Formats: sequence, structure tokens, C-alpha cells
Amino acid sequence: MNNTIKTKVIGIDVGVETTTIAVVDLRGIIYAKDTLPTKDYPIVNQFVEALSERIIMLAEANGGYESIRSVGISAPSANYLSGCIENASNIPWKGIVPLAAMLRDRIGLAVALGNDAHVTAMGEYVYGSAHGMENFIVISLGHGGVGSCIFINGLPHLGTTGSAGEVGHCCVDDGGRLCNCGRRGCLEEYTSVRGIQKTARELMAASDAPSMMRQLDELTPLAIGQCCDQGDAMAQEVYRRTGFWLGLGLANYASILNPEAIILTGELIETAKWLLEPMKQSFEENVFRNIRDKVKIVISIIDNQERDVLGASALAWTVKEYSLFK
Repeated sequence: MNNTIKTKVIGIDVGVETTTIAVVDLRGIIYAKDTLPTKDYPIVNQFVEALSERIIMLAEANGGYESIRSVGISAPSANYLSGCIENASNIPWKGIVPLAAMLRDRIGLAVALGNDAHVTAMGEYVYGSAHGMENFIVISLGHGGVGSCIFINGLPHLGTTGSAGEVGHCCVDDGGRLCNCGRRGCLEEYTSVRGIQKTARELMAASDAPSMMRQLDELTPLAIGQCCDQGDAMAQEVYRRTGFWLGLGLANYASILNPEAIILTGELIETAKWLLEPMKQSFEENVFRNIRDKVKIVISIIDNQERDVLGASALAWTVKEYSLFK
């Protein structure tokens, strides 16, 4: 029996366009990375076969396959408890996909699978802004929507079926915008990338006032933020409204859970300069008075380009070690 302590894991981020694979050690140092075009594999068996080949090649080139303890995967609509991707709407494979078991059977190593928010929170807990905290919430603001993960007493709270933390689908505007989930008024329809774009379009349609947003080739949150930097009042109103809704949603969340901190991650953090002030104002106005001024709202310190694979690597250490090669 091989009793050597293994010091590396594989972290994998399954993205809509690209899947990233990385070899990561105990300290969060990324030794090497590789990528795979997700959409090139509409059949999941083909994806798993290609992914397995990349994992083996990357491991062999960075200390050998025998140095890898386990694998962690971040994927949309993934469930840590079942090891399955469940009814994902934005990747090629539909229905229930037992990705963790499929990969484990092919590569002979333990595999842990989690959704984007769960994996992000693991990365923050081990390597990032939540290091040393026991009770906190991680909020992910991005293209796909608004996700979150709750940590209670140092452990992620996943709920009975693994679906806890769906704050993006809590209603903040009764009868409001139609959400992709089929309901109306969900938080992510106001605070995700598409929510910000809707707010910008609504403001431009409701007024003839001049705005640099009208000349943008692509109405991205970053481009809107750049308009704000140049004094565009309508663009600044986009972020004032976004901040109000986000602050309201987070205030409700914090009033229920009383966390030490709320950590913000995701693509929208690039616009934090214009988003944070109205968000914090709305948060303090709406949060339960006994915890007002007692919940820290902080921006993740982990680089956006490394967050998902680092979180996936942190998730890999949570699964019991298993190997066909012992």
C-alpha cells in the first residue's frame, strides 16, 4: 500500500464556453492549467473522455498522476450531495448528469462536484476573504444570475436536497420582471448582468435625455460603468437602482442569517465603484436594526481568473480519498 501523503488535487471549472483544468497544491498554488471547449462536446460521454485525457496529461506533466489526491469540479446547476448536474439550462447536457461518478469511474480518483456558488464559497473560505470566518455568505454576481452559498459554523449549508442559497430567485418586486425560472420579480432579474442591461434599456426607453449608453456597441456592465466615470447621469442611475435592489435582497438575507460578513464575487465586481455605495445604503436602511452596522460587506480578494479552479480544488479536499491505484 502506498502511504505517501498526496499534496496536489485537480480543480476543474466547467464553464458555458470553456472548461478549465488546473493542478493545485495545498497552499493554493496553481502549477499548470489547460482548457477544453465545452460546447464542442454535445454528448456528455465524449466530454468526460476528453476531460479525462486532459487531466491525465496535465497531472503527468506536473509531478505525476500518483501525486494527485482527488478532483473537484465546479459546474452550473451541480449538486454536491448527489454528484450530479441537475437540469442545467446553459450547458449542452440536459436532465440529470452523474458527472462525478462518470469521471471517477474513468480516472480512478475521488471526485467532488459542486455548483458555482458552493465552489466559490469554498475558495473564499480556504484561500480568500472568508479565511478565519465561521458564519458568512458568499454572493456571486455574474452573467448566469445571482448565486449564493451559506457557511454556518464553518460548514457550507446545502439544505436537504442540496439546493440551499437560491437568493437570486427570492422575490423583491411583486409582479415585476419575468425571470428565466418562470416567476416574476426575482432578485437576479435586477442585479445580474442581464438585469443591469434591462435597467439600462428601460431608462433609455423612458426618456429622451442624452446618455453615452446610447452609443455603446455592446451594453456591458463594464461599459456602463465607464459611462458613469465620465459623468453620465443616466448610467449612474442604472447602478443606483441596481444597488438599491441588491442592498434590499442582501438585507433580507442578513436579517434571517445574521452573518459575520457578506462576500461579493463575480464579473460585476469590476463595477464595484458605482455599485457599492447605493447597495450599502439600501442594505443599512432595510436590514434588521439589531444587526445594522454589524455585517461586513466585502469584495473578494481572489482573482476572477483563478477563483473557480481554486474553489474547485478546495472542494476536492472535502471528498474521502479513493484510488484504484493504491
